[in-house]
Amino acid sequence: MTPLAALLIRRIQANGPITLADYMADCLMHPQHGYYATRDPFGTAGDFTTGPEISQMFGELLGLGLAQAWLDQGAGPGFTLAELGPGRGTLMADVLRATARVPGFHAAARVHLVETSATLRARQRAVLGDHPVTWLDRAEDLPDAPLFLLANEFFDALPIRQFTRASQGWEETMVGVAQGALAFGRSDATPIAGLEHRLADTSPGDVVELCPAASAIMQTICARIERHGGLALIVDYGDWISRGDTFQALKAHCFTDALAEPGEADLTAHVDFAALAAETKAYKYSTQGAVLTALGLHQRSQQLAARLSGQALVQHQAATHRLTAPEEMGRLFKALAVYPAAGPTPPGFA
Repeated sequence: MTPLAALLIRRIQANGPITLADYMADCLMHPQHGYYATRDPFGTAGDFTTGPEISQMFGELLGLGLAQAWLDQGAGPGFTLAELGPGRGTLMADVLRATARVPGFHAAARVHLVETSATLRARQRAVLGDHPVTWLDRAEDLPDAPLFLLANEFFDALPIRQFTRASQGWEETMVGVAQGALAFGRSDATPIAGLEHRLADTSPGDVVELCPAASAIMQTICARIERHGGLALIVDYGDWISRGDTFQALKAHCFTDALAEPGEADLTAHVDFAALAAETKAYKYSTQGAVLTALGLHQRSQQLAARLSGQALVQHQAATHRLTAPEEMGRLFKALAVYPAAGPTPPGFA
């Protein structure tokens, strides 16, 4: 039993079952025992691999997309260049390298990273070297200024509430204790105001997930962009509308029991992109594969391939395929662009 499991069991025995959102929050961000607070989980030696770790092309192209949007919107003299959940700092490092030759871009950019993990902040500092960076604990603390933002596999790790439709209302998934161990259960059925709109497209037994934290974050992002200009590129796995049980745990690149080792596995759920887009006046929605292709990934891949041979070339070709192929990340991962209502269509989303 992990230390966090023991702590959660004592709390539940004293106060009753907790929501899935409360369970996820403790498992991922508990200050002593939380998953992200205690480790670097990325890469082949960790539990999962993200787009920036697969290939430098991912960050290069998204970065150049942001830079082109900045130029299209008038190349203002000062803006926030931000990333939510920046992992090891690989994505931002690739963005900064790719945009170094865009006239005026670096001089105008003020880099802000929203990261709560001290372990990952230290890794980001090492990767980004001497480049000036401001770290924030919350997206709500981003400057009230033009905002050009990336969020890759950020929203999938925010705590969710999960509901099963019943004949009368909704039963919420809860985490309780049975025979001395953590166990799933459900609350009594009750009407949920935030799910009234889902009665038309669900039937008893259907599962719907909500992410309350995502709404507040999106409101902050969208308000900055609508007021001052900018672009947010959100890339994650999920669908346009939440349907079904997508809660999962990952350890050592394999799925595992989400209750077995609290604090020792990554917990995620598919992103409901319609809920994110509901907070903005202007957006475009596509797949990761389509956006990266439109931004020139295959041309960039050919440029890099010309310098490679042997196993390095094979790995590069595999990375290109993994990022864009429909049967790999190309279709499972979606991309949402948020931009000013009066602004031009963002690069990659035409």
